Amino acid sequence: LFNSNMVKGDRATWTANYFVRIGKLLEEFPRIFIVGADNVRSKQMQEIRVSLRGIAEILMGKNTMMCKAIKAHIGNNPQLEKLLPHITGNVALVFSKDDPTLV
Repeated sequence: LFNSNMVKGDRATWTANYFVRIGKLLEEFPRIFIVGADNVRSKQMQEIRVSLRGIAEILMGKNTMMCKAIKAHIGNNPQLEKLLPHITGNVALVFSKDDPTLV
């Protein structure tokens, strides 16, 4: 039988890795913006990720996990709290070192 959990490992490990990844992104990139991802096909999302490679990183996930990870870093950067009310619906976080208008 095929166990679908084998691909990502167990849930606790995957969750811990997600929090580590978002923590690194929050520390590394000074600019974060939120984009809506409704009606975006997976192929189109992949093309966007490829085009942004080296310029920005896109992170998607459960909104509650994104909020929880951001709340954990509010002590380092109080401005992150302004993002929390906007993380609703199907959204992605885009981390960039460049001005968002250039991305």
